[in-house]
Amino acid sequence: MTLYKIIASFFGIGFIKKGAGTVASLITCGLIYLYVTFHLYSNIRFLFLNLILFVIGGIVSNKAERSWGKDSNKIVIDEVLGMTVSLLFLPINFITIVIAFVLFRFFDILKPLGIRKTEKLKNGWGVMVDDLVAGIYSNIIIQILIITNIIK
Repeated sequence: MTLYKIIASFFGIGFIKKGAGTVASLITCGLIYLYVTFHLYSNIRFLFLNLILFVIGGIVSNKAERSWGKDSNKIVIDEVLGMTVSLLFLPINFITIVIAFVLFRFFDILKPLGIRKTEKLKNGWGVMVDDLVAGIYSNIIIQILIITNIIK
């Protein structure tokens, strides 16, 4: 398997027959939790990680679509990006991770509020941008929940 397929499938998770996107999102949540637990987290590092994920994800998604077809279920690097964006600039703890996961999966699966339109972008960017926007929507809702003291 080529490097771009390994990255696009998030180390093979994309080959799970059902729920690969959900599994990739869950594993990302676990990795983020470990990232914070081992005191590696900083907003700047996490922002940088998101930028790298977006650029590399767009490139590998473009290449993977040539082999696997448009927005293949095997491509799950976009879910990794969406989950990390969901938690960007937030206090990361078990509660925010769970809420981010639920909100992100909601927006990613249903694609409301113009998210579906972003899938039409070409060269792998539609794959990445719809999850980027789903992550942004999730993040905004969590920011509001924190500001209004609904969650802490």
